[in-house]
Amino acid sequence: MIRLTDTLRGEKVEFKPLEDRTVKMYVCGPTVYDHAHIGHARSAVVFDVIRRWFEYRGYKVIFVRNYTDIDDKIIRRSREEGIPWYEVANKYIASYEEDMKALNVKEPTYKPRVTEHIREIIELIDGLIEKGYAYHVDGDVYFSVEKFPEYGKLSKRKVDELLAGARIEPGEKKRNPLDFALWKASKEGEPGWESPWGYGRPGWHIECSAMSMKYLGETMDIHGGGLDLIFPHHENEIAQSEAYTGKIFARYWVHNGFVMVNKEKMSKSLGNFFTIKDILKKYRPDVLRLFLLSTHYRSPIDFSFERLEEAKRTFDRLLNFIRLRESIDGLDVVEGEGSPVDVGAYKREFEFSMDDDFNTAKALGVLFEVVKEGNLLRDRALKEGKLTKEEKLSLIDAVNFVEGSLKTLGFKLETGEVKGIEEELIKLLIEVRGELRKKKEFALADLIRDRLKGLGIVLEDLPTGTVYKRL
Repeated sequence: MIRLTDTLRGEKVEFKPLEDRTVKMYVCGPTVYDHAHIGHARSAVVFDVIRRWFEYRGYKVIFVRNYTDIDDKIIRRSREEGIPWYEVANKYIASYEEDMKALNVKEPTYKPRVTEHIREIIELIDGLIEKGYAYHVDGDVYFSVEKFPEYGKLSKRKVDELLAGARIEPGEKKRNPLDFALWKASKEGEPGWESPWGYGRPGWHIECSAMSMKYLGETMDIHGGGLDLIFPHHENEIAQSEAYTGKIFARYWVHNGFVMVNKEKMSKSLGNFFTIKDILKKYRPDVLRLFLLSTHYRSPIDFSFERLEEAKRTFDRLLNFIRLRESIDGLDVVEGEGSPVDVGAYKREFEFSMDDDFNTAKALGVLFEVVKEGNLLRDRALKEGKLTKEEKLSLIDAVNFVEGSLKTLGFKLETGEVKGIEEELIKLLIEVRGELRKKKEFALADLIRDRLKGLGIVLEDLPTGTVYKRL
């Protein structure tokens, strides 16, 4: 049984899909006017893991993540870069997809663009006007918030309180300060599309309603996004969607916490952001994924390079544990029960943690406990030169469990610099060093060891032979 925290209910609840063993899931994607930053990475990785866990539990997941490829920011960037707005969108969609591939985020089932769904958006707006929930003024169309009595139910805000601080901006023609734009008349020189209300383009909120309903139907299982989208974006999505269909728009609302820098939310507007590309120049994608998953998805996460360094060291320990098989292969196997690792208990604890609101922090903690216990057993066995059959099998099971669990969480488990021909060269140097030691040419053998250590490769001489690990 999977339980998740539903923002609408304000509590942790059991997940029950609309259709048996199928999860229909929509996550708000980026507005593509710049390279994605770590805040975008967190949302992408969080919902990638949620999707992967549902699939691990046997569900079919229909996953939709959109691109907002027309927006004021895109138009402004178009002018700054001196290229058409659609080239800006294409450029940064390609950049985002490059980042997602690097982070091993699975491809969505559908990844619609706003500009490919203008017809569906116009039909939805037209239906809202016919039902009396929207009105048009001089080329603009607005949703009338007062016509939707449940407005504010997601963000837990009251209309009266919202009105107290609201005002109509110069140039806006809406009747009520809380009314929001469904369609905006394009200014001279701006891109747009023909509509019953004139030449213009969609408002931000209506886009997600139209695209999600096209691919997932009028009611979906899970709608996700960052905490900053709860109001007004998701609140407005609920109002316009449920006003149009008369049905529940999303059965569960899931929101991830912010990435913080010096106690402030990481964002482009504050200028305190680091792009995914900046980070991946210095750290492997798995290190960034580990950093992002080491905190529960609903909690804020403090970004610092010190914490990334800590994640790097932790990830290397995980990789070294997965290589544990090499160091126990030649040990003597003796009779007796010994002290095997109880992998079954750890697996149950791991699955319970993930079923309990996708608690990756706790699930990773379980894996670290396996690594700790497994390494203790391995070190004792190497010291004694033997281990029981049950102990050996449990160590192999422990390695398989850690490796498989990390892959379930979306880790590639790439070793970084040590791969391909480089790995073969390291093994060749180990063989040469072994021959030198047999000939008692210790000075040259030590030189190979020391030079490899300088490159970040540590050799460990065991009774079963020499193995290496990364610093």
